Amino acid sequence: MSLLSVRNLKMHFSVSKRLFHGPSPVVKAVDGISFDIDEGETLGLVGESGCGKSTTGRSILQLLRPTSGTVHFGGKDLTAMWRPSWGQWKWSEELRQLRQQMQIIFQDPYASLNPRMTVESIVGEPLRTFSTARGGELRRQVQDLLQRVGMDPHYIRRYPHEFSGGQRQRIGIARALALNPQMIVADEPISALDVSIQAQILNLLTDIQAEFGLTYLFIAHDLAAVRHISNRIAVMYLGRLVEVADRDELYASPMHPYTKALISAIPIPAPTVEKKRQRIVLKGDVPSPMSPPTGCRFHTRCPVKEARCEVEEPAMREIESGHQVACHLV
Repeated sequence: MSLLSVRNLKMHFSVSKRLFHGPSPVVKAVDGISFDIDEGETLGLVGESGCGKSTTGRSILQLLRPTSGTVHFGGKDLTAMWRPSWGQWKWSEELRQLRQQMQIIFQDPYASLNPRMTVESIVGEPLRTFSTARGGELRRQVQDLLQRVGMDPHYIRRYPHEFSGGQRQRIGIARALALNPQMIVADEPISALDVSIQAQILNLLTDIQAEFGLTYLFIAHDLAAVRHISNRIAVMYLGRLVEVADRDELYASPMHPYTKALISAIPIPAPTVEKKRQRIVLKGDVPSPMSPPTGCRFHTRCPVKEARCEVEEPAMREIESGHQVACHLV
C-alpha cells in the first residue's frame, strides 16, 4: 500500500525581473515528476547536483509550496491544505498536525543545529511544539532518543560545537524521530561526513527503520550508498525522472543512457575487473534549468541520441514489471 503518492509535481522559481520590463525568468527545478513510496519502503532518489532532488524532498514535505501537482500522504492531499493569509500562503491546522508524521534529516549537520541551543532543547523542540511532553518527561524522552541513535544520554546539556559531524547528524536523526513519524526524508544525510562515519550513519538509519517501521525517501548522489539502503531507486535528471526500478534490477540492467553512465562511474574494488570495464564519459555540461532543452532533456549529452530525441519528449513507460524508463530508444 502506498503511503506517499506524488503526481506531476512541479516546483518553479521566479528569479529577479529583467532590467527592461521583460518577463521574469523561471527556474524549473522540478518539472512534472510522479512516483509512489510504499509503507516501510526506502526509495532512493539519485542524480547530479542541481537536478532537483532536494527541492523534490522539500516540496513533498510542503516546506516549499509546489507550483502544481499533488502530494498524497496517507490518502490526504497535502497540496490542498494551504490557506491564503494576508497575501501569502500558509499551512492550515490540518497540515500542521500532519507534519508530525513527516520529518526531514538535513544534509549539513553543522548548519541544521542551532549553535545557541543545547542538545536537550534541539531534540525536545518538536515535543514542546506539539505539547506531547514537558519537564521531566520531556528530558527522559530526549535521553531515550539519544540512546536509540547511539549517543550518551548525559550529553543533553552540551552544545552542537562540542560534537563531531557524525555525532551532530545523530542528534539530527534523534530530532527527526522525536514525534514517532511515519516517513522521513533523508536529504543527503551522509554527504557532509567522513567516509569512515558514513557507513555508521547508514547502518543506524537501517536499524531505526526496522525498529520504528519507517518509510524513507533517501536523497543522495552516492550510488553505492543508495544501493546499500534502498529498495527501489529513482534516477533524476534536470528536474525529471528518467528511470525507476528495483535496486538490484537497476544495477544489473540499467536501460536509460544516463543511468548507464552513472553506474559506470561506480568504482569496483577489484583491480582486474575495474581495468577491463569501460567507462561512459558524458560530454558537455548539464543545461540550465531556466532553459531546458526541447524533447528529451538528456539529448544534449546522450551518446546514442536520434533525431526524434531533440524534438519529442519521451514519456515514462513501464518496460518490465516495476521498471519504468523515459527513453525513445528503449
